Amino acid sequence: MAGAAPRAQPGALLTSLSPSPQLGALAVTLGVLLALLGCAAAPDPTLEEAWEGWKSLHAKEYPGEDETFRREIWEKNLRHIQQHNWEEAQGKHSYRLAMNHFGDLTNEEFKRLLNGFIPAQQEELGPVFRASETLKTPVRVDWRAKGYVTPVKNQGFCGSCWAFSATGALEGLMFKRTGKLVVLSEQNLIDCTRKLGNRGCCGGHMERAFQYVRDNGGLNSERVYPYVGTDNSRCRYNPRDKAANCSGFVRVARGSEEALAQAVATVGPVSVSVDASSFRFYKSGLFGCGSGSWRTNHAMLAVGYGTTRMGGHNLSYWILKNSWTERWGEQGYMFLLKDAGNQCGVANQASYPLP
Repeated sequence: MAGAAPRAQPGALLTSLSPSPQLGALAVTLGVLLALLGCAAAPDPTLEEAWEGWKSLHAKEYPGEDETFRREIWEKNLRHIQQHNWEEAQGKHSYRLAMNHFGDLTNEEFKRLLNGFIPAQQEELGPVFRASETLKTPVRVDWRAKGYVTPVKNQGFCGSCWAFSATGALEGLMFKRTGKLVVLSEQNLIDCTRKLGNRGCCGGHMERAFQYVRDNGGLNSERVYPYVGTDNSRCRYNPRDKAANCSGFVRVARGSEEALAQAVATVGPVSVSVDASSFRFYKSGLFGCGSGSWRTNHAMLAVGYGTTRMGGHNLSYWILKNSWTERWGEQGYMFLLKDAGNQCGVANQASYPLP
C-alpha cells in the first residue's frame, strides 16, 4: 500500500483544456444536435494526441469497433468538462472538473458500476446521535492529520463503495482504541454479509457491515484477506487473524449537518452516503449538488470539515474520502459544501461503529 495521500486544500486547481467561449458554446450545440439526430460524430482529429495519451495513461485497450464507440463517449465527456470549466472561470461554479479514468463510460454505465450504496428502506430501532446545543466543536477537523485515515483505495468496477466506507470508519475506530492504523478488508465484507442483505458488487449498506463485524466477532485485515473486486467467492474470514471489531453502530440524526459535524468532531471518521450522480469528473474546489432532495447512491467517509474564503465569502466544506483512486478529485478526496442545505444528501444516512 502506498503512503498517505497529500492533503490537498480546496481550490488547488489544475490547468485544464478550457476552450474559448465561442468554441465551448459550439461544442455544446453540436453535441445536442448529434444527440437529437441519433448519429455518431466523427472523431475530432485535433484530439487524436490527447486521446492516445489518455489511453496510455490509464492503460486502456479496446477490441475492434469498440474503440470508436468509446472515443465518441470520451469526446462527449471532454466537451462537458471544457464547458463547465469555462463557466467556472466566469464565476458560475465553485469547483472544477477534469478528465479521468472514467472518461470512456456513459452516465448509465458509471452509475451501474460505481454507485453501490443501497439506502435503507426503513430504519430499525437503535441509538441515534443527535446534535447537542451545549457541545462546542472545533472550527476545523481533519482526522487525516491525526493518523486515523488509511491511504485512498480503489474499488474498481465493483459497486462496493459501502464496504470501503465501512472499513474507513472501522479503521478510524481501531486507531482511536489502539494507536495502530491497520488497513481492513473490504473483500471480507463483500463475501460475508450477503445473509444480512448486502449484495457484494451490486451494492450494500454500511450499517449491515457494522452488524456483521459485531455478530461475527471481528474483521480481517487487507493483508490477510486481500481485495479482488468481485463477489463470486465464498466467505473466508479467519478468526485467528482478527484485525478489528465493534459492538454495534450509531446512526446520526437524519438530515442534520449539525449532528454530523458533532459526530465527526467527537467520534472520528463517519460513514456517509451521497448522491454521486454528477461528480465523477470532480477535480477541485467546493462541490455542490444544487438545491433539491437527493436519493443517495454512493458511500464515502467524512474525515473532517473546515472553512475557506472563496469569492469574497467564507464557505464551509466537508472533507470526504472516496474509493475511486488518488487520480480522482483532490488526491482521492472531495470538498463538499457544508451547511448549505445538506448538499447531495450527505447527512441523510450517516453512521459509525461503536467500540
